[in-house]
Amino acid sequence: MNAFSSPHVSSTVVREKLRDGEEIALFDLREEGPFAAAHPLFAVNLPLGRIEERLAGLAPRRDAPIVIYDEGEGRVAKALPIFRRLGYTNVSALAGGLEGWRNSGGEIFIDVNVPSKSFGELVEHERGTPSLPARELYERLERGDDLVVLDARRFSEYTTMSIPSGRSVPGAELALRVRGLAPSPQTTVVVNCAGRTRSIIGAQSLINAGIPNPVFALRNGTIGWTLEGLQLAHGETKRAGDVRENDRAAALQGAISLAERAGVRLIDAAGVDDLAADTARTLYRLDVRSPEEYEASHLAGFRSAPGGQLVQATDEWVGVRHGTIVLTDDDGVRARMTGHWLRQLGWNEVYVLTDWSDLPRESGVEQTPLAGPLPDVRFVSVKDLSERVAPFVIDLATSPEFRKKHIPGSHFAIRSDVEEIFGKLGARKIVLTSPDGLAARLAAPEFEAQGFDVEVLEGGLAAWLAAKRPIEAGLTPEAALSEPNDVYKRPYEGADNSAAAMQAYLDWEFGLIAQLERDGTHGFRVLKG
Repeated sequence: MNAFSSPHVSSTVVREKLRDGEEIALFDLREEGPFAAAHPLFAVNLPLGRIEERLAGLAPRRDAPIVIYDEGEGRVAKALPIFRRLGYTNVSALAGGLEGWRNSGGEIFIDVNVPSKSFGELVEHERGTPSLPARELYERLERGDDLVVLDARRFSEYTTMSIPSGRSVPGAELALRVRGLAPSPQTTVVVNCAGRTRSIIGAQSLINAGIPNPVFALRNGTIGWTLEGLQLAHGETKRAGDVRENDRAAALQGAISLAERAGVRLIDAAGVDDLAADTARTLYRLDVRSPEEYEASHLAGFRSAPGGQLVQATDEWVGVRHGTIVLTDDDGVRARMTGHWLRQLGWNEVYVLTDWSDLPRESGVEQTPLAGPLPDVRFVSVKDLSERVAPFVIDLATSPEFRKKHIPGSHFAIRSDVEEIFGKLGARKIVLTSPDGLAARLAAPEFEAQGFDVEVLEGGLAAWLAAKRPIEAGLTPEAALSEPNDVYKRPYEGADNSAAAMQAYLDWEFGLIAQLERDGTHGFRVLKG
């Protein structure tokens, strides 16, 4: 039964459900660039052309209450049949779209992963998380003070740019591994990220866990370091080593106490099955260990969601606000540390599964959960495509992926622009590709419906690379069939950001607490010291 009385739902009703702790998903159908320019606090970006790829992961329950919106571009009308075809029965449009939200007094936020970023600011405000300015850290490093710098970001971000002497320890790993990296309680521990959130949350994680060391967040992260005129390191690969058993035991003791205080509950396999059998509940099963550990072995049915990133970007895994979350690891520390933050982020039901005995396991990289069957398409092999003269190849990779590498002569496109693309090109034979071929296969029927004669590159660019075929980089205007606004350029990622953009980003973060107060839907509850 539809939880809403109308195919259109008012912004007021959405805000009431958010405040009341009821399950609800609010999906923004635009590309990430426009989404980052303006959206409600708990809106989750689900671009029209990526629905089949992302929906099942974000909203695994087919009758969960879902509200979709755009900014008047007509995406809602195109999306509703897709949701119905995929079996989603409780989908409504936001009355008036984004403008309706704005006109009703709803607060508008910019950037991405905003719930976590605004929460980080609230944590620092309420807990007084200690921080060091970049210049002071630089001077301490120059003096050779007894300190360690731990980078709480993903390893890929760390290796792109890092604080000199820093070591990669992604957020959920900090409490588990810090004792091996700072065995003396006198050693100062400085946690950094690119901006503010993961620095604050990482430092406060260690403080909450009760380690005896002096702990600081690097104020404003690598942005603050750069704005101070200091040089970053590039290409570093330092990681934490194995965890000693006594350090693991100490970390577990602190994590157990902390999780209990935050209201995280333990659950066994039978309990997880009971949650899954509850048809009125949206359930997420997430493995918070590192991607490498997940690939080596993981519990069947659990997705890979490294704990630090899950806290930083919960909306990339969990699309239904107030859904139920079950976390797991194989040490008891990382899931509890992650869970204690999710509870503070307003997730009412957070569980930790610690006993893996007799549970089925799998290995390998995570397979994208799909909401429907894959369509039948005509494939072309790498060999056959490479032997053709000037084939017209359309690549549905994201624009950063396309810029990094693509088949020579191919064209970048966003799937939802298919009508405009056909108008530019006219009917002609094309080959669709994407990084692993999945997005291309899903999109093929839509291109065919517009009049294209479509083949799909079997295995996508990954197969092309495996066959050692030539590639090229860059995204020229001539190669762009769509405006490359599908991915928002973060002012805190990469090494080529302007000082003005970085400072503007920091200024925006400083104002988030006031926005939270005006919004009134967040439900955050910071654990007291």
